[in-house]
Amino acid sequence: MAVKVEATAPQSAKADVIVVLLPKQKKGARVPFGKLDQKTGGLLGSALAAGAFSGKAGEVRSLLPADGKPAKRVVLAGLGNPDDVNEEAIRRAAAIASRASGPPSRVAIAMQSVPGHAKRAAEAAVVGFRLGTYRWNRFKSDAKKAKPWRLSLLTDARKAAAARAGAKSGEAAAAGAMLARDLGNAPGNYLTPTAFAKEARQMCRASGLTCRVLSEKQMGDLGMGSLLSVSRGSAEPAKLIIMEHGKKAKRPTVCLVGKGLTFDTGGISLKPPTEMDKMRYDMCGSAAVVGAMQAVAALNLPLHVVGIVASAENMPGSKATKPGDIVTAMNGKTIEVLNTDAEGRLVLADALCYAQRYKPSLVIDLATLTGAVVVALGKHMAGMLGTDQKAMDALSSAGVATHERVWQLPLDDDYDKAMRGRSADLQNIGGRNAGTITAAQFLKHFTDDLAWVHLDIAGVAYDDPSRPYAKGAGASGFGVRLLVRFLQERAAR
Repeated sequence: MAVKVEATAPQSAKADVIVVLLPKQKKGARVPFGKLDQKTGGLLGSALAAGAFSGKAGEVRSLLPADGKPAKRVVLAGLGNPDDVNEEAIRRAAAIASRASGPPSRVAIAMQSVPGHAKRAAEAAVVGFRLGTYRWNRFKSDAKKAKPWRLSLLTDARKAAAARAGAKSGEAAAAGAMLARDLGNAPGNYLTPTAFAKEARQMCRASGLTCRVLSEKQMGDLGMGSLLSVSRGSAEPAKLIIMEHGKKAKRPTVCLVGKGLTFDTGGISLKPPTEMDKMRYDMCGSAAVVGAMQAVAALNLPLHVVGIVASAENMPGSKATKPGDIVTAMNGKTIEVLNTDAEGRLVLADALCYAQRYKPSLVIDLATLTGAVVVALGKHMAGMLGTDQKAMDALSSAGVATHERVWQLPLDDDYDKAMRGRSADLQNIGGRNAGTITAAQFLKHFTDDLAWVHLDIAGVAYDDPSRPYAKGAGASGFGVRLLVRFLQERAAR
């Protein structure tokens, strides 16, 4: 959905719905948007005077002008105290407004009273509104094909150029996040590794990215015994998906690596049946990589970015890897598989080894890797560990800006002892203590001397009840907007 930016007052907008984002109003203050208020017959002023709307955060009010002018509906959405308005406040207000805007139609968001930088404000408004309209109903038999939303931002002429840049960025990030949500929400019988590779190819073709998909034979020839050990019990073959942007860019390479378990039963170390259906979300790390790559292409960032997805299905078949089996990764390290349900680190091990072929300046991996990170951080932040402190600081800042927040945990050789194998170089579990850290210590063995950051998104990848633009079925799309903001800042250096 292309977003228009118009230097137009809201009362002159050609729209079915006019959304007005307003900071909290002081009692007795002059009614904002006086001409709009006049055109609605004083509805805005009446709502403020009666206390039906004050502009506090989370507040929304729909006004229905009697003659349908200047629009059929005017939606007031509160930003909160003016001094506290940030990108997240704008995203939340725009998302709440989207849900009060009725069916898909022409919507104009008045940005004139939104404080802060015009570019970031516009970006936040587009992201919030777009993600707020997201619905997952692909398999609903009575679902009708929805009409597209047509969105425009109304601003002052002097802010229009900055707002257009922000709207473009916001649309790319939102579209990438929505793609990640679609992929994450797809059930395992539809989104197999083969189907995932097809979806990635289609995205790359539409976005101008190059894409290669390695078969199990090709992975076997490369020595990827760790990744292939996970798919052995499944009738569905594993795939390694490689997407590439800006190969000719004379900039250092950044590799994004995603865990892509399209369904995870735990293998022979079978998971309990309660909520096993949610293991469709075990590929949300890779979904974020695909969504981020789409956004990178849409924004044509002047970077060389490679996205690598290690996709497999973990099933307890007759050929499945058994607890105690020893496998060999691409770099020659041997791994004793003590628990087949700690499979994410096994697919990531070979994907991280493969990333080294590009001699990247930085590797970032995303994975729904450990339950321990949910215990530590709940459903509000992802765990972050790595070897590049500058990159982690930048990711932390990007996380605050996008509200896809990360929290750094220690990576230290003292934790490495837990991952040393009895019969092999390594073992794939390290006991109950510090599970998120020991999992990262395991992965570090496959990064060589690369600058590397690991994001454990197990707690934030799905079922996010706290943000109005992430509510809805299942997958949250976490990581797409974080990566896009991080890469934008990196490209601007």
